[in-house]
Amino acid sequence: MKNFITVGPCFAAALLFGAAAPALATPAAPAACQFRADAPDRHVVVRGDTLWDIAGQFLQQPWCWPTVWDMNRDDIANPHWIYPDQVIWFDRAAGRLRLGDNTAAGNAPGVATERRSPAVRSSAVDAGAIPSIAPAAIEPFLSQPLIIENDELARAPRIVATEDGHVFIGQGDKAYVRGDLGGVTTFQVYRPGRPLQDPDSGQVLAHEAYYLGTVTVQARAGAGSDVHTVRATSTREEMGKGDQLIALAPAPAQNYVPHAPATRIAAKVLSVHGGVTYAGRNQIVSINRGKLDGLDIGSVLRLYHAGKTVRDSTAPTGWFGREQQVRLPDEQVGSLFIFRVFGRVSYGLIMQATAPVVVGDTATSPE
Repeated sequence: MKNFITVGPCFAAALLFGAAAPALATPAAPAACQFRADAPDRHVVVRGDTLWDIAGQFLQQPWCWPTVWDMNRDDIANPHWIYPDQVIWFDRAAGRLRLGDNTAAGNAPGVATERRSPAVRSSAVDAGAIPSIAPAAIEPFLSQPLIIENDELARAPRIVATEDGHVFIGQGDKAYVRGDLGGVTTFQVYRPGRPLQDPDSGQVLAHEAYYLGTVTVQARAGAGSDVHTVRATSTREEMGKGDQLIALAPAPAQNYVPHAPATRIAAKVLSVHGGVTYAGRNQIVSINRGKLDGLDIGSVLRLYHAGKTVRDSTAPTGWFGREQQVRLPDEQVGSLFIFRVFGRVSYGLIMQATAPVVVGDTATSPE
């Protein structure tokens, strides 16, 4: 089995995101990676494949994908394009994966192959390329924020009145909005939900939000007024006074490669989507770390249950016959693929789970 070490440079979050990383953010330690003992010689990409699935065929840890393609941090930060009918083959001598064509046959002697890396572009999502992870589970989270951070919440335009004084409006109805529209014509409408509180500091990091629908600006405020007229163009739920408008943003690319974070991450699960207590494979959780902490799309974290504290009845007792208490080791229960990143909060899809994931579980950099 071929062993290799991640050697790509670990840039600070400030370089990746144009914002200063907190003082606690430190470069992640190089992580040891290994190919699977049963890794195939080649894989023909088919529609429905994901980068995660393909990586899992060759690698014990899918987040080692950048290493076996000799990708640097700039490559990781751009969408990663692999297409159906391309052939990925295992160059066992070099400990690397290669792209060939339909006639490639792994490492068979005398067979010509092209030593190409996956195409890296900064353009919009290519519909023909395979995604990092299955898009069905995360689609609503790409087009709708569902998390609104405090500064965005404070400055968001809001509905102050409805047509004819109705309590709520539906599709086709008019409403009146105050706030800076910033030249935007189409907005998503949200109702702020429960706050997401950092379990360590107690600080409110963001608010969950209920998506209500979309509105389009019909008439902007005239001279001497700050009230705009909008019309509901789609509704999932009825809208009313106090509901807030967020500019419709383009969905992020889905082709970011699985990789270890550039900085050491120690996060906790804040919530399980849907308000349920337990989460398993292909369910979505939020964590209390974001791009300001060094996370980016495609980062992979390990999920752990905190070890319980138990009494050791086998050890000598202390004063007054009190038994010693010991803390059991943390238990790894799964892996988390980060697919949507905000300032201090991120969404992740649970890719593997050996036990239910609960609020308060830890999510840490793979090492």
